[in-house]
Amino acid sequence: MSEENSERQPEQQPAEQPDKLVDEQIVVGAARVNPFAGGDVAEILREHGWLTGEPSPEHMAWCDRAAFLLGPQVADRAELGHFLALIFSYDAAEALTRVESHIVLSRYAARDVLRRFAMELLDGAALTPDRFSEIITAMKDSMEPRGRELFHPIRLALTGQAGEGALDRVILLLDAATALPFAVPVKSARARMLEFCSRLD
Repeated sequence: MSEENSERQPEQQPAEQPDKLVDEQIVVGAARVNPFAGGDVAEILREHGWLTGEPSPEHMAWCDRAAFLLGPQVADRAELGHFLALIFSYDAAEALTRVESHIVLSRYAARDVLRRFAMELLDGAALTPDRFSEIITAMKDSMEPRGRELFHPIRLALTGQAGEGALDRVILLLDAATALPFAVPVKSARARMLEFCSRLD
């Protein structure tokens, strides 16, 4: 290999198609059957102590939204509970102890991606689907990372877990949950990003 070509190049891989966020729906490939409803989500929340007493209309609206976003992505109730746990339990320090987290952070420009995304959240505005889409579009227009190099660091920082596109749906539920009086306070996307970045070496 020539010296000119020995410099680190971005990983070449199929471009990951970002989720198309359109108001109340996420369009990703063929539609899947959703076996879950808001009542199922509320029941899981009560079982784990994240919701106590009778849910308010606002709680139920959030549960309906969670079922809509997460239901088609999971194989069973246990997996739905796992994704919900990512919303109500977040510890950046613990996430950074995992081998898979270090693999994500070792990829090309991962820390640049995190810094840029964190800057976008500094104004404190809620991370709605539209805003998430706008930020990702702006980053793709101004940065080299694509596919997993762009998406995986963001998913790791905001959910505490390395993974694929289903984690984006967890991200879209965070700030709406933060605004509600659940039994366990939910950390906002901004708080999570700042906590994660503060723990990086």
